[in-house]
Amino acid sequence: MNSGCWIGLVMLTGIVLGAFGSEALHSEAAPPAYLIGQIDVSDPNGYAKEYLPKAREIIKAHGGKLVAAAGAAATGSQVVAVDGDPPKRVVIYMYPNMDALRAWRNDPAYVQVRAVGEKYATYHTFAVEGAAAN
Repeated sequence: MNSGCWIGLVMLTGIVLGAFGSEALHSEAAPPAYLIGQIDVSDPNGYAKEYLPKAREIIKAHGGKLVAAAGAAATGSQVVAVDGDPPKRVVIYMYPNMDALRAWRNDPAYVQVRAVGEKYATYHTFAVEGAAAN
């Protein structure tokens, strides 16, 4: 291979690698989404037996990961009041992004399971996107 072809090949390789690298730098992934639930559990046993196992399967299928849980039907720590009265149960789940969280919440299987959970608890849930990395 003559030197002109070699230089051209090196330049073309550099351009291609630069284009891919630039694309990777400019295409940022969506931030994770966090679901925060304040749950007033009226029947901890029914909630733990009939709702939680099925709900956790569906949450996991949508990429949800438990970050924290405390209170009724949870193992371990209790909810600690900092300001005001604490709810009976608090959960925090992290999803890959807000689209994954919405897909979980709108999944027909979860809608069915949620109806079971509502026999044992009242839910106050909300979602927030994670903070952008500095």
